[in-house]
Amino acid sequence: MKKEKKQEIAANTVEQIAVADILPNPQQPRKSFDRMKLLELSESIAENGILQPLIITVRDGRPVLLAGERRLRAAKIAGLRTVPCVRREADDMQSALLALIENLQREDMNCFETAAGLRMLIDTYGLTQDEAALRLGLSQSAVANKLRLLRLSAAEQQTILENGMGERHARALLRLQKPEERKYALDEMVRRHLNVAQSEALVEHLLSGKGARHRRIIPLPKDMRAFFNTLEHAVDTIKKGGIAAVSTRRETAAYIECVIRVPKPAVRA
Repeated sequence: MKKEKKQEIAANTVEQIAVADILPNPQQPRKSFDRMKLLELSESIAENGILQPLIITVRDGRPVLLAGERRLRAAKIAGLRTVPCVRREADDMQSALLALIENLQREDMNCFETAAGLRMLIDTYGLTQDEAALRLGLSQSAVANKLRLLRLSAAEQQTILENGMGERHARALLRLQKPEERKYALDEMVRRHLNVAQSEALVEHLLSGKGARHRRIIPLPKDMRAFFNTLEHAVDTIKKGGIAAVSTRRETAAYIECVIRVPKPAVRA
């Protein structure tokens, strides 16, 4: 009895562990970390220390991180040699769950990393969507919607993230089944800086297309693309000169209409 009590205390006691000794969590779903946010966190840690201990487990005599990836990275930047840790017994699936839950609660992962983490959890441990939802405290429909995001290609996912768009933009794009339709819609969303509502309206327009379920998108010839790029560059140059020029483009089955509006200077009385 005394021996069991001693193990229980050891497993829940905060102890300082050398940063260099902690192995990363192999089940960590998050792949990218915002450098500026890490620097901000490292400055806070340097000034105030780590307020919430990291969670580790021990495997083959080495501490393995379960939760606290951002804190550990920030601690390294701040130059800390040791960090406070709490030990917890966990198998591989529990490690994956802890890492995924921590990131979901903190909303630190982008939507595609979350989806990939869910897919890894389901495939690796043979879970159903219902079982994964139960363990993560999500609804089955929420899990299903996130997994659907992985239907977008890696290039489409990268474009969405690089242009500051999010999950709702991606879900709107998923309504388009053909790759050429998605490419056209995504190009328009990026070029025109469309918000979620505008993106959904664009997709709806492409799906309805004058009574047809799908409007056929014909890629522009190379020379026409060059022309439109030159036009957009000219408008950007006007804007850099302090003139609030606005350009719009509308495409029909017969023609492409481009309109550039340049405000007149105010007339002094």
